[in-house]
Amino acid sequence: MTRRPDVLPRWLTWLAWALAGLVWASIVVMSPPAYAQTPPCAPHEAMRRILAERWGETRTAIGLDRNGAMVEVWASLETGTWTITVTGPGGLTCIASSGAHFEMTLELPPNTDPGA
Repeated sequence: MTRRPDVLPRWLTWLAWALAGLVWASIVVMSPPAYAQTPPCAPHEAMRRILAERWGETRTAIGLDRNGAMVEVWASLETGTWTITVTGPGGLTCIASSGAHFEMTLELPPNTDPGA
C-alpha cells in the first residue's frame, strides 16, 4: 500500500499538537495579568486620602498636561515613596506611576551672565 505524501504520520500530528499546546500555555503563563494594564483610579479626594493615609504622601508639584488634565506629584520624605497622578475633567484621578527613593532637589538654572 502506498502512503499519500500529504498525510503526516499520527505520531507527528500528536507532536505538532503537543508543541502548539506548550506554546499556548507558555504565552498564557508569561502574560501579565489584566489588572496590571489598568491603572488604579478613584475620585480626587478619595485618592488624596489614600495616598496620605497609606503612604504619608502629600502633593509636592502640580501642573496641566497638553490635554488639560491635572498632573500631580505626591511624595513622602519620611518613607521615600512617590506617586504621579493624572486627573481628568470629570474629577477621576488615576495613578500614572509610583516608586521609591524620592528626594527633593533644587536645580538652579545655569549662570549665563559672564560678569557675575
